[in-house]
Amino acid sequence: MHRIVSLLPAATEISAALGLMDHVVAVSHECDFPKEANERPRVTHCPIHNAGLTSRLVDEWVRRALCDNGTIYVIDELLLRELRPDVIVTQRLCDICAVGYGTVAKLAQTLPGPPRIVNLEPTSLAEIFDDIRRVADACNARERAEKLIVNLFERVENVRERAATIPDRPRCFLMEWVDPPFCSGHWGPELVEIAGGRDSLGRKYQSSSQIEWEQVLDASPEIIVLALCGYDIERARRDYELLRRFPGFGSIPAVRSGQLYAVNASAYFARPGPRIVDSLEILAGILHPTEFPEFVSRGPADPRVVRIG
Repeated sequence: MHRIVSLLPAATEISAALGLMDHVVAVSHECDFPKEANERPRVTHCPIHNAGLTSRLVDEWVRRALCDNGTIYVIDELLLRELRPDVIVTQRLCDICAVGYGTVAKLAQTLPGPPRIVNLEPTSLAEIFDDIRRVADACNARERAEKLIVNLFERVENVRERAATIPDRPRCFLMEWVDPPFCSGHWGPELVEIAGGRDSLGRKYQSSSQIEWEQVLDASPEIIVLALCGYDIERARRDYELLRRFPGFGSIPAVRSGQLYAVNASAYFARPGPRIVDSLEILAGILHPTEFPEFVSRGPADPRVVRIG
């Protein structure tokens, strides 16, 4: 069977969902789900991972590191050679999210084999499902992939069909970063749309981008969801305190009505794997709690989503 090295959390989750976790011999420093991932050696490192920096300092460090070095990650080449992988799963979507594809491809050519490189580069929900097939095809697990995708697709259609009957489509701002402000991109606006909302600031199927705070004020969102890239709910709560100090914050309809939520974007929204459908269901519970009561936050201790407004 194949020896798999996963260089991004979504790939690890896809491998696990396909029943391939026993063949995953190493993961990235960010892979933490399922729990078995934490038992695998880690072949990547990022100097600021869990360093406790503010969002502004993280943004500045990332921009500087990409400019100076072209990457923000370090690969343990010696360990990778020792593991002798048959398949390495990486991505070309975002240099901030994981080790760049070019770096991995160049290194792979020097490894025994050499290993097959599987590139994940989704910008939409459909492409996330295609990536599941891509990993499965590299590991001879296509039948498992089709069963998994059928289940995920049925859950998506359940939300889509029910939301389509709701006439009210609230203005929703899915926020990907606070300081500086970033809108959501790629599949984020698509999820809002399927769940029955409108995100005029989002960049569907495109990279997220920095925006001016005045654009948020002008959009006048009725609901704000803090889906901060790589952050869990606790970390999002801290950035909410920053957000509260932005000029005009209290005038936003979402703030006046207490419709502001923090989600665990690290586990859900920012990971284009099977749990992206959980993200859709979370949004449905936020946007239309009466119509989707099964997805509504279970309170302050809910690990998925909490209301903070």
